[in-house]
Amino acid sequence: MSDATASSPKQTRERSLHRLLRRADRLIARAERTSASFSRWRLAIFLVGAAASVSAYKQAWFHLGNGVLGLSVLTFLIVARYHNRLEDRFHQLLSWRGIKRAHLARLGLDWPAIPARLAPTPEGHPYARDLDITGPHSLLHLLNTTVLSAGRDRLVGWFLNQAEQVPDPEAWHRRQTLVKELARLPLMRDRLALAATPVGRGADSEIDCARIQAILGTQAGFPGLVPLLWVMSGLAASTLALALASALAQAPNYWLLSFVLYAAIQLLTSGRTAPVFGRALSLQHELDRLGMLLRYLEHRTFTSTPALRRLCEPILHGADRPSLSIARLARTSQALSLRAHPLVHLAANAILPWDLWFTCRLETIRRHLSQSLPAWVDRLAELDAASALGTFAYLHPDYQWPNPLEPATGNGRPAAILARSLGHPLLHPEKRVPNDLELAGLGRILLITGSNMSGKSTFLRTIGINTCLAQAGAPVCAASFDWTWVRLVCCIRVDDSLEAGLSFFYAEVKRLKRLLDAAHDRSAKPVLFLIDEIFKGTNNRERLAGSKAFIQTLASGNGLGLITTHDLELTPLDQELPAVTNAHFQETVEAKTLLFDYRLRPGPCPTTNALRIMELEGLPVPSRPPDA
Repeated sequence: MSDATASSPKQTRERSLHRLLRRADRLIARAERTSASFSRWRLAIFLVGAAASVSAYKQAWFHLGNGVLGLSVLTFLIVARYHNRLEDRFHQLLSWRGIKRAHLARLGLDWPAIPARLAPTPEGHPYARDLDITGPHSLLHLLNTTVLSAGRDRLVGWFLNQAEQVPDPEAWHRRQTLVKELARLPLMRDRLALAATPVGRGADSEIDCARIQAILGTQAGFPGLVPLLWVMSGLAASTLALALASALAQAPNYWLLSFVLYAAIQLLTSGRTAPVFGRALSLQHELDRLGMLLRYLEHRTFTSTPALRRLCEPILHGADRPSLSIARLARTSQALSLRAHPLVHLAANAILPWDLWFTCRLETIRRHLSQSLPAWVDRLAELDAASALGTFAYLHPDYQWPNPLEPATGNGRPAAILARSLGHPLLHPEKRVPNDLELAGLGRILLITGSNMSGKSTFLRTIGINTCLAQAGAPVCAASFDWTWVRLVCCIRVDDSLEAGLSFFYAEVKRLKRLLDAAHDRSAKPVLFLIDEIFKGTNNRERLAGSKAFIQTLASGNGLGLITTHDLELTPLDQELPAVTNAHFQETVEAKTLLFDYRLRPGPCPTTNALRIMELEGLPVPSRPPDA
């Protein structure tokens, strides 16, 4: 594949995004001008209406004044309503432009412009840091466009659970089919993101599904709530009836007695409804956004997307429309939030048992929703995570969909990774150098030697990160990628730990022991191991002896993988162990400058460059290099 052919889909996508951004800029500029006109009209209506009303009243034309005042207020409200709708559309346009700018940043790997929805790296994870799956400038930083906390957790799980377990093949096929459908629906993905984006807040604010479920899992009512509500409702009705009788029929003010009793009970029970207020206040905005997401899915047709229709089946054909249930809960939460306005809250509760009534209603809705909401959130999380992978596929049309090999295929090999033009997705296409890989058979080890900075570590990460993408259901940065299911375990980035009292070498030994234990487990899928500069934390003699023993043991295990090393003395292992194959990266020297082509070649590395690097940087080197 030539560079021109490889870059063409990327350039097409960039041009498309730039066109959309120019269109968004034009629409936003037009909306700003229209909004300014509405502001002037509102001011003019207010001033003209006030002046005309005051003039009519001064002339004692009271009917005319009332008519002008009513007409002015009505006109002002109509204009204000349309102005508010315009402002909502304006904020949606701003959010949509932000989405497209973030997509363009993802396409160009402009990391500061990509929203940083970073997932924490689990302590002791066997490959997350090694392969740049988590953290700044990582794979999840690049492709995480989720809008739900549950969607983010689902996406992170797809990428971080590949050491202990691999996805069920049937579930993986359904997921990949869903991702392919969503990749073709950029408008739907944008609308889902806009529905979940709060007005006036950052586009990276997600809906906290865990908090919603935790609040709905907490009982809103208290023992005796329903009888108390009936008593308070009776007292409120009695107070109102007695007050009307006193006002209309000159009856004694008996309503004061019922009102005092009502107020006393209200004061005694107000503390029992206070905790509900805080929960309701925090739920309100989350529920509005969740309801908009559900409402959009309920009104969408799925004739051309069968996988998406199957996923949304519980949302579309349940006993109740989810958006209506969420809307009822949102209205109830909004009513309970009246406590945020003390005077209005006091007046409402003086007339009727407002807090008790809506607390009771919240408990009824909560019990109903607690049965259905987990299933809805589960489907929304799957959709949200798959949409992130769909966006990744849409932005990289030159990436290819991986093909899992069944155990019976691949010439009977129980484990294999076969890739052509494999590249690193976190490198710019201009700097990315693709390589082929053929690794087939249990115990198969590719022993890679090469000079410093020649690309050995990057090649390991390239294999690991693309395997992660493939097993998550995403396209891969390759011309083709066929593989059998594997468990990923790496030893690439090793840090000493002052807190745990571990030296660098001991930390490396512990990680290699964990890797070896995984490779000896024959009850699970084979292990794909990636080891960079094995035993680099100890002296040459012991490193060489330990490396030979370790490689010999790995060759008989339930796994396959790659090991890089600077020890050329390990290369004869290919004659002792049929499962070991040598490959290398190398450099050339031109005008006293080291040049790297980052191409993987067969056989041991014929050159070294450590002394050359030292010499180029002005360090002292021996006049005659030591014998190899």
